[in-house]
Order: sequence, then structure tokens, then C-alpha cells
Amino acid sequence: MFDLHCHSVFSDGELIPAELWRRVQALNYEAIAITDHVDHSNFEQAIKSLLKFKKVVQEKLPFFIVGVELTHVSPDLIPELIKECRKAGAELVVVHGETIAEPVAEGTNLAAIEGGADILAHPGLITEEEVKLAVKKGVFLEVSARKGHSLTNGHVVSLAKKHGANLVINSDAHSPSDLMSKDWAMRVGLGAGLTPEEVERIWNIARERLIKPLLTKR
Repeated sequence: MFDLHCHSVFSDGELIPAELWRRVQALNYEAIAITDHVDHSNFEQAIKSLLKFKKVVQEKLPFFIVGVELTHVSPDLIPELIKECRKAGAELVVVHGETIAEPVAEGTNLAAIEGGADILAHPGLITEEEVKLAVKKGVFLEVSARKGHSLTNGHVVSLAKKHGANLVINSDAHSPSDLMSKDWAMRVGLGAGLTPEEVERIWNIARERLIKPLLTKR
């Protein structure tokens, strides 16, 4: 079990990294990414803080991944900021997609995909052309467990299955109660229209393509 979209006190989460990491350790996670909300004003500080924490848990489980979630960034600025975050040390770049629960700028989904984000979070009513491009670019589309964002999971899964896009099931956790057990994550997938076998395959693909390449750099 792993989660590649969580928030700490470095943005709007309730927990410091150590407590978040320990809580998922108790849930037998194999990996956890903290992906705090960032824009041009704070990405360097957030990444620097998470890199410090990574040093103290480097050789322990769950494997800790330094991430960011570009949030409400103007679409024309997203591709360059993705590059800047990677240069600053981000190992996983998530972009806050066009959820129907927030006034995310139109064009954000496309900019995230074209810019080469690792994960497009809660992409809302993503278009078929954007899903096709995500397949070409290798961008994972998120199936979200978070209220509001999860309302379009069925739409995302339907188009992903139609065009062969990679999916990842994340909590988008902001508080301890948001963290998922493996059983709960499975239920989120089933509720979005996936079969148990498809959920397992999604986990395996995400593990191979998003987590294992980072493990080799330890």
C-alpha cells in the first residue's frame, strides 16, 4: 500500500512530516509522498524542508518521497515551474487538476500533461484529447478519495480505461482521518468503476513506474 498525494503543515495539512510518516507506517505502507501545495512563492522552502526530513528516514520504511502539488498556478507558468521543482529536488510532481469542487483555471489539465507532471490530481471533467495526451506523455491520472474531488472519479476512470491511461488511487490527505487503509483504497477504486483486478494492476503499474525508479537512487 502507498499514497502519492498527502499534505503536511508545510501547506494546509494538520500533521508534521514525522507524524504523517509514522501514521502510515502503522498502516503498513511501503511508500508515502508528501506533496504540499506550492506555487512560485514557496516551492523551494517546501522542498528543502521535506529533503531534510527524508535524510532522517532514508533507510527506513515506508519509503519517503519528496513531492509537491502545484496548486492554482496559471496554466502558462506550469511547465516551467515543474522543471524548477525538479531542479530544487522534488522527486514527484503533482499538479492540482481541474476539479469541479474549486475554480481551477481552464487549461490547467492540459498544461500539467504537456509539462510532464508525474500525476494529474483530481482532473475533474478531463477531455478525451487530454486523456490521450496523458497516455502519450506517461502522466498518471488520479482517482481521488477526497470529498468533492472524488465526484468525477467515474468519468476519469471511464476515459482512462477507454484510452489506456495510467491511474493512481490517492487520499489527498490533509488530516489523520483522511489516511486510507488498503481496504479503503480498494473500495475507492471499486466505487469509481474498477474491478478488484484492475485496482491491483493500477497499484502494480504505479509501483513499477513511479516508486521503484526512486528506490534505485537511495
